[in-house]
Amino acid sequence: MALRVIKQVFKERACDPFGFRESGEVQTLLQGAGIFIWPLSLCSLLAVFLIVERALALRVSRVAPESVLKSVLNGNLDQVGPADGESVAGRLVQRWKDGASGEVLKAWTRNELIRLHRGLHLLDSIVAAAPLLGLLGTVTGLATLFPEQGLPDSQTLTRGVGLALSTTMIGLCIAIPALIAANWLGRRLEILSSRLDVLVEALEARRR
Repeated sequence: MALRVIKQVFKERACDPFGFRESGEVQTLLQGAGIFIWPLSLCSLLAVFLIVERALALRVSRVAPESVLKSVLNGNLDQVGPADGESVAGRLVQRWKDGASGEVLKAWTRNELIRLHRGLHLLDSIVAAAPLLGLLGTVTGLATLFPEQGLPDSQTLTRGVGLALSTTMIGLCIAIPALIAANWLGRRLEILSSRLDVLVEALEARRR
């Protein structure tokens, strides 16, 4: 009996993976997530905020503008003025003009890089936590689906499994774009860090 019900469930799953054919409403999907929709929604909002905020903060013009880098490499430090102080590279040049050199200048660079990393660790945590929250919601939903007296009918079981799986689907929909964005931001940070290293080495070479 149980095997027949399970076969019927998988047969209906192939035609209607989440059991929402009749309603076709996203609201039903969200309702199926239960209380887990709240932490998942929080993860989603935080991920969007962090991705947008870091994407703006890690622009080349905000960190290591081409004009500042060229001025330093060409030895035209006088062209780097107060207006460039809004960028990380501009601030490092200004500190070099104020007398910072050697380990002091490198320490300032590390401090700036730490500031640029801000929020990326939280984004990585969201990437890891969102699928786990979804899986927890699915396990909880499946645990409450089966009554003490035995298996429910196939239609109820089919819809119940679909609703229970909705949290896993939502968690993955949050984690996958966040993972792609986190990797892109991490790569962008590596490139900007390399540009700052070139800048610091060029400044140090002028002290020698």
